[in-house]
Amino acid sequence: MPKAAPTETANTAEALMPATYEAALSELESLVGQLESGQMPLDQLLSGYQRGAALLAFCRDKLKAVEDQIQVLDGGQLKPWSGA
Repeated sequence: MPKAAPTETANTAEALMPATYEAALSELESLVGQLESGQMPLDQLLSGYQRGAALLAFCRDKLKAVEDQIQVLDGGQLKPWSGA
């Protein structure tokens, strides 16, 4: 039985994620600027919000994965970052 075609809105939110955290963050920052401008039509606002939520989840997942790796490398202790 053939699958039903996904809706356009679902395609926007589930579009391929960027390859890197930095690319996702850059896209998210650009999207936030567009959303805050108040110049987007309502339907684009909704799809932009959904894409932003997906990008935010992607970035959080990447950060959590790095944090988990650092804890492993530091013997289970997450040490404060000195910034240097």
